[in-house]
Amino acid sequence: MAITIGMGDYVYEYQDGWARLPEGMSFQNPSAVAVDSLDHVYVFQRRGPPVMVFDRDGTMLAAWPRREGELEDAHHIYIGPDDGVYLADRDAHQILKYSPEGELMMALGNRYKAALQAPFNHPSDIAVAPNGDILVSDGYGNSSVHRFTPNGDHISSFGSPGSGPGQFRVPHSLRVAQDGRIYVCDRENHRVQVFSQDGEYLDQWTDFKSPMGIHIDADQTVYVTDQVPRLTILNLDGQLLARGRTFENGHNVYSNSRGDLYAVDTANQRVQKFLKVS
Repeated sequence: MAITIGMGDYVYEYQDGWARLPEGMSFQNPSAVAVDSLDHVYVFQRRGPPVMVFDRDGTMLAAWPRREGELEDAHHIYIGPDDGVYLADRDAHQILKYSPEGELMMALGNRYKAALQAPFNHPSDIAVAPNGDILVSDGYGNSSVHRFTPNGDHISSFGSPGSGPGQFRVPHSLRVAQDGRIYVCDRENHRVQVFSQDGEYLDQWTDFKSPMGIHIDADQTVYVTDQVPRLTILNLDGQLLARGRTFENGHNVYSNSRGDLYAVDTANQRVQKFLKVS
């Protein structure tokens, strides 16, 4: 019997065993997943090949080699509009951008050098704004969001430690809508906070337990995973559209071009695929 989650226009069927790994290979502490414009699926993991690439049907296409001094502590992954692959190398205090083939294109942050309320102190996630600016949630050691130019020059930062409006306790994931609004999973405050493109506090959504991953698809629908564990689907103004269960842990969530969803279950070292059926 198929396992389905969601309701209304957002019903998904769980695809057990979606990833078909070559004989002798397995996922090794996967942390996050992302999808490019070709619907290729990138899995970022903490051991073994740092990035494994699959087609939409789960056939492995590539495994990036692990290089000395790169990608030592996988956290979140983001695919930019140019299909650049942005990776949060958390404990090295860096954000790294690669080509889809695994060539290093840009590095943000001073490797192995943490900064207090400045880039970076164990950064958690990355997103690209409609104007090309790069936003980073920073994350485990800081309580900030930083903005960079497309070339990696630091522009500004916002946020401070605490539980008030505009403050964070582990900003764990973030995304930027087409209208420029910034959405941040404020994990230990059990909320998603919404900011203007200039970092001005606008709103908060509070019906979560330790939200971990946020994603905004091409239709500007918002997906949030939390530690209930569950998947919550909303519009940009926070109206609840659907809810369903993920299994054990959905550390992040990402959609493909047909509306299917992927999530990494860190507890069971697997990538979950949810096929959209309505």
